[in-house]
Amino acid sequence: MHQVEVSRSVALLPEEPGEVQVVSWLKFALDYLDRQSSEVSVNIVGEEEITALNAQYRGQEKATNVLSFPAGVSIEKVEFLGDIVICSKVVKFESDQYGRAFKDRYAHMLIHGLLHLLGFDHMEEAAQIQMEHMETELLSRLGMGNPYE
Repeated sequence: MHQVEVSRSVALLPEEPGEVQVVSWLKFALDYLDRQSSEVSVNIVGEEEITALNAQYRGQEKATNVLSFPAGVSIEKVEFLGDIVICSKVVKFESDQYGRAFKDRYAHMLIHGLLHLLGFDHMEEAAQIQMEHMETELLSRLGMGNPYE
């Protein structure tokens, strides 16, 4: 029902979730959110690449954890959601900084990116509360703790 394509331009970090886990988390989230058949692409990149993308699309010349590029196109009952670009090195740094398991922070950032593809945002307080609630619910269903506590 859901297609998740994963590519990477950097080596797998120690303890980094592999492709099978990434696909599993995103398919679970799409099923849980009761989405129609959909496709999403995940690109795992290094700090240099995510910095360039962040500068180009958000005007911020710094590395970030995750970026989302919504496609929002549907063809013959398949929704092409877009691309999630994640920097595993930044996510690892943040997991250490926040005292979280690397896999939990990684799952959180993937789900955060997916929710952006689905139209969620955190620019207004009400939208932020809704998005954080969705993230917390999905992570709880995956057996992970609340990332905001």
